[in-house]
Amino acid sequence: MWLSTLLLALRSIRRNLMRSFLTVLGIVIGVSAVITMVTVGNGATLAIQNQISGLGTNLLQVRPGQRMGGPGGGSGAPAFKEADADAITAQVGGLLAVAPEARSAATIVADGRNWNSSVIGSTNQWLVTGNWKLADGREFTADELRGGAAVCLIGETVRRELFGTRSALGASIRVKQIACEVVGVLGSKGQGAFGNDQDDVVMTPLHTLQRRITGNTRVNTLMVSMQDGSDPARVKAALTELLRERRKLAEADEDNFNVLDTKQLGETFASTTKVMTMLLGAVAAVSLLVGGIGIMNIMLVSVTERTREIGLRLAIGALEGEVLLQFLIEAVVLAAIGGLIGMVLALGASMGLASFMDVPFVFSPSVNLIAFVFSAGIGVVFGYFPARRAARLDPIEALRHE
Repeated sequence: MWLSTLLLALRSIRRNLMRSFLTVLGIVIGVSAVITMVTVGNGATLAIQNQISGLGTNLLQVRPGQRMGGPGGGSGAPAFKEADADAITAQVGGLLAVAPEARSAATIVADGRNWNSSVIGSTNQWLVTGNWKLADGREFTADELRGGAAVCLIGETVRRELFGTRSALGASIRVKQIACEVVGVLGSKGQGAFGNDQDDVVMTPLHTLQRRITGNTRVNTLMVSMQDGSDPARVKAALTELLRERRKLAEADEDNFNVLDTKQLGETFASTTKVMTMLLGAVAAVSLLVGGIGIMNIMLVSVTERTREIGLRLAIGALEGEVLLQFLIEAVVLAAIGGLIGMVLALGASMGLASFMDVPFVFSPSVNLIAFVFSAGIGVVFGYFPARRAARLDPIEALRHE
């Protein structure tokens, strides 16, 4: 019975191909919109997590000021000193690396080319805290770090802009008023979590930046990388207590520094993106309901058009349940066909949007399955009323229908 009912439903759909196509169009749009929004949203979430993790491994960024930027940020708070980084290394447990970081903007000149970039002064520990790898060359030696030698590591963007396809290793570049020898090239990391180019950087020893470029001993940021398995809350508490003591803050005084946990930041961004993805998916799912109403509309028209056919079937012995099942299967088949077409369109749209937005394409079988089952469920829900109406027709009145 099921097979013959299915064949009857398919035959009826084939008789009105254009109308059937227009009927399933709402389901196609709904399914493809839901899958595309969720897939692209998952890709954006993964991209944000990758960019945040690119800032460093279990990284804490400590900056002067009560807030991260904006009014009341670091403008009125005293800067850190190199000794603060040494004290943290010696007195706070569970740490992988600690690096003092000072920054300055500068014009970099080499071989008649110039490029505006960010110059960072730090130690080799900065490479550890930031998950940096060397694509070429070496790190700074102990003598270079201690003496403030005129050497530097450059990012891939700086290398490309100043040297093109040539190797930069051993070349001399001018950073403001000093000439630096390029002893290493940093591996490319691409765009950062805040849209910045992480490869647009020149790194020098901390003492080189302080003595020859900025002319002061200020440290803008303390980069603190925790060991895997360390308790972030405990480390942050110990770090805060130590810095309050070193900055001579009374018990009633507020912290004049802030500690940013990049892992926590990544989780916050990711959860926000997931909420937005769910919201967009819910909005897109409304079109599925519109498509279901379209199916119910057309099925009601179909019942009216086929009243005599229904009356004939009932008159020769067909049961109400068989008639109901026939029309219900027609509605479900229409919805399922729309769901399948929508899944195929969503696959292409998701890949295209992921490429355009430069985010990973994250295929989720569960999302596709849920969307397809939901579309078939729409067929059951919105097809039941027309099917029941057809099954309850009076055979005599149906045969008299013109």
